[in-house]
Amino acid sequence: MAVCARLCGVGQSRRCRRRRQRNDQQDQGSDSDMEEEEEERIVGQRRSEAGSSGGPGRVAAADAATAGPSDACEYGSGHVNRGESNTRPPHPESLIELPPELLVEIFSLLPGTVLPNVALVCKKFRQILKTETIWRRRCVEEFGMKEDLRKMEAGGVTSKDLYVKRVIPRVKSGRFMKLLPDYEHMDYKDVYTHLLHPYRHILGLWQPDIGPYGGLLNVVVDGLFIIGWMYLPPHDPRVEDPMRRRPLFRIHLLESKKATVECMYGHKGPHKGDIQTVKKDEFSTKCNQTDHHRMPGGRQEEFRTWLEEEWGRTLEEIFHEHMQELILMKFIYTSQYDNCLTYRRIYLPPSMPSDLLEPGLFKGTYGSHGLEIVMLSFHGTSARATKLTGDPNVPAGQLTLDVDLSQPVDLPELDQQKNIDVLSRIISGIHEKVQREGERPASDSSASAGHPAEEAGAAAAKVVDDDHGACADASQSEPSSSSHHPEAQPFVLPLGVMARNEVYPRTCRKCFYGTGLIAGHGFTSPERTPGLFVLFDEDRFGFIWLELKSFSLYSRLTDHLPHADAPNMERFEAMLRNMQSWTS
Repeated sequence: MAVCARLCGVGQSRRCRRRRQRNDQQDQGSDSDMEEEEEERIVGQRRSEAGSSGGPGRVAAADAATAGPSDACEYGSGHVNRGESNTRPPHPESLIELPPELLVEIFSLLPGTVLPNVALVCKKFRQILKTETIWRRRCVEEFGMKEDLRKMEAGGVTSKDLYVKRVIPRVKSGRFMKLLPDYEHMDYKDVYTHLLHPYRHILGLWQPDIGPYGGLLNVVVDGLFIIGWMYLPPHDPRVEDPMRRRPLFRIHLLESKKATVECMYGHKGPHKGDIQTVKKDEFSTKCNQTDHHRMPGGRQEEFRTWLEEEWGRTLEEIFHEHMQELILMKFIYTSQYDNCLTYRRIYLPPSMPSDLLEPGLFKGTYGSHGLEIVMLSFHGTSARATKLTGDPNVPAGQLTLDVDLSQPVDLPELDQQKNIDVLSRIISGIHEKVQREGERPASDSSASAGHPAEEAGAAAAKVVDDDHGACADASQSEPSSSSHHPEAQPFVLPLGVMARNEVYPRTCRKCFYGTGLIAGHGFTSPERTPGLFVLFDEDRFGFIWLELKSFSLYSRLTDHLPHADAPNMERFEAMLRNMQSWTS
């Protein structure tokens, strides 16, 4: 009741107390009589004070202050019984005396979680909180829901999801039946109370626990649904194509105002599912009808369908035998998780003005393993790319790239860039110097190392502003490195370096020494090998793996990802450490 007292503006309102006394008169007995006597004593005291200080006008105001709920606590009442004299104080003494339209505006600014407590204050507040405007504003501001509930459409829901043809096997005919309830009579309060608020803790980015393969799940409010979208890279090698999405589950309201969870996996439409919160920042999904995941043609048909969706081709079109083995291995492994999955929360990396470019998520080429998703973050004078999706050699959660921003590389002329030996000598020289000085041991793959925030930001700013070579012109006067546009210099891959995508940028802004993580099958004998980090523009960078003689091109993931920002740098770095422990 402390909240109620603060909202009313006075201790215990006499009008609210009299209303409660009248409702509970039969149960309270002598207690209500004592409160009545106390109330009469207070009212009499105020009347005497008013009479001694201001005459009959003040007495009338005191009479108005004792008016019952029918006078001042009813929704929509805009007056107080003033008696014969119109001498009401010019300013209301508490929230309860404000006009309803002002109360609607005030309550619209409060978090939706406290509104049920506000409704307990009095009848007037309870009636006002039935106003749709209040709950619509909370749905829009807290969860990004669209303004018009009646015209809302879910972006990931097709007509097949709304209606299904129930076929009778004997006659092979049937009729279309609607799968979803009629939302015409649904109001914002129901949506907030029974859907958005109970499942608010699963909104955001998550990494599924699928062994070395990982993944990226984005749970969002989509129309009248909460949908879990699995993000898939574009088909190899089209790294600059947009991401593909596949719904794994959805939550919506039934006509009984009860939220229901449906599994979206398989090819037979939505079916019963369940969501359980394992612990903070972790939840699991379970399918209750796994027969919906099976196909009439058995595992062979399921594999062909999966291959076409995952790789955009048939097995006959993949001529590389090792690649065929990797694909088959992934299908067998991931199909074990089609009925139950556990997800752990991940955050987008925080950005600093001194960062070389805007941190975020990128798609990258990884040879026979296809395209994978990495998270680029900055830690002082280090830029790090952590795998969100992985493979049997280097699993998800591992630090795939570690770039030393204090070691810029001056590229030679174009004709010398084509010589792999020239580039190898340059990078090997820097690598040996770093090892000798002990500044960054090549075997250190920890994601937690780095400078404290303030020291790291100053160090990174100094490095970024210190250009070496042809790309040093425009960065000296800009306050933020993310807005730098240094003069581009020609770039070409050395002869003999394999690239999955032949279309790569022919100019770059900066180059730095870095190391990449390589390992045998099953993440055996992992080691960091030197290479060249190449910044092309704000949305693309590359890495030349000198020992493997291969090139990876990375392109920014541009999808909008709400509810995914890290609270602070400490929480983000703790998440990176946990990601490594999940797969180590």
